[in-house]
Amino acid sequence: MYKLPAGRMINKQLLLTYLYLLIYICLSSGVILYNKWVLSPKYFKFPFPITLTMIHMGFSGVVAFFLVRVFKVVAPVKMTFQIYATCVIPISAFFASSLWFGNTAYLHISVAFIQMLKALMPVATFLMAVICGTDKLRCDVFLNMVLVSVGVAISSYGEIHFNVIGTAFQVTGIFAEALRLVLTQVLLQKKGLTLNPVTSLYYIAPCSFLFLFIPWYVLEKPGMEISQIQFNFWIFFSNALCALALNFSIFLVIGRTGAVTIRVAGVLKDWILIALSTIVFPESTITGLNIIGYAIALCGVVMYNYLKVKDVRTANQLPMESIPERASKEWKLEKKLDFYSDSSTNTRNIGSDAGVAASDSFVVDEEAPLLQSKISSLKST
Repeated sequence: MYKLPAGRMINKQLLLTYLYLLIYICLSSGVILYNKWVLSPKYFKFPFPITLTMIHMGFSGVVAFFLVRVFKVVAPVKMTFQIYATCVIPISAFFASSLWFGNTAYLHISVAFIQMLKALMPVATFLMAVICGTDKLRCDVFLNMVLVSVGVAISSYGEIHFNVIGTAFQVTGIFAEALRLVLTQVLLQKKGLTLNPVTSLYYIAPCSFLFLFIPWYVLEKPGMEISQIQFNFWIFFSNALCALALNFSIFLVIGRTGAVTIRVAGVLKDWILIALSTIVFPESTITGLNIIGYAIALCGVVMYNYLKVKDVRTANQLPMESIPERASKEWKLEKKLDFYSDSSTNTRNIGSDAGVAASDSFVVDEEAPLLQSKISSLKST
């Protein structure tokens, strides 16, 4: 049987890697812009963020149920009532809250400004990790957090259409997501329970749906009854399908790249998204202070990412490898880079998402309705 030369094999792997990264960037940006378009009172005019989030959770839960129970694509983990009550329920509550607050922010502030505020994700995650005792207060990391905060403050000061309510919702959602990431590590990982994207959706999406039902019934149901809303099945189906596809694109990207590559892709995605948002939504205006502040914040984020990845590499005694070197190693050893091992030693789950801002942003957002503990780390950048 004819075998491809090593060079061609490596090139093919690199092409697939870049293809997956491109798919991730397109889906992550597309889901955010799609959500904004659906929720915006100027466009699709569906100002019900809790309803939209419930649609995502319901759709993801149903798909996960069929994949686990009907088609048996993946096997369910050994889930006891105690683990579900003490781990899955609180994690689902904060996950639902982060999506609720994050989507509500679309009603009040621009996509570009939301992406700038998401630079606070490492700050929020670090603070929550220190409070919960999973990370220690370090001078170098603390200085990076100060730099990020100053950058976001400058960016906020330069925002022409600054809205206190929208900003408060977005920042609250960021801290809720940060607490969820820390709780995922503390509650699930210490119990030795690992969830992949499908089993995460299977266990957490239905629970998040139920948590969202109460605020939906109180806050949005009365408004939906008295207002003439338009419900287009294909709009909401395609929106939920894109959000679900984003989860799996993240899974593909993580399988072929390392943390550094994903974070760089996330930063690139955020800049592209900020530029695209001003084209898709002309009312969005970016000022010079916005750009300066965001650039300062990103410098802090990049330095923070470098420190965390350096810590992980040092702990695992792994050399920092470029993509070609990693691809060559994968081809020779016929295995992928053990990203999961790297992320499990990180006290903070390095990541909606988006993004890297990679999702680092990698997105929760949000971008991705649900990622397993190690995958959701992507959202912190």
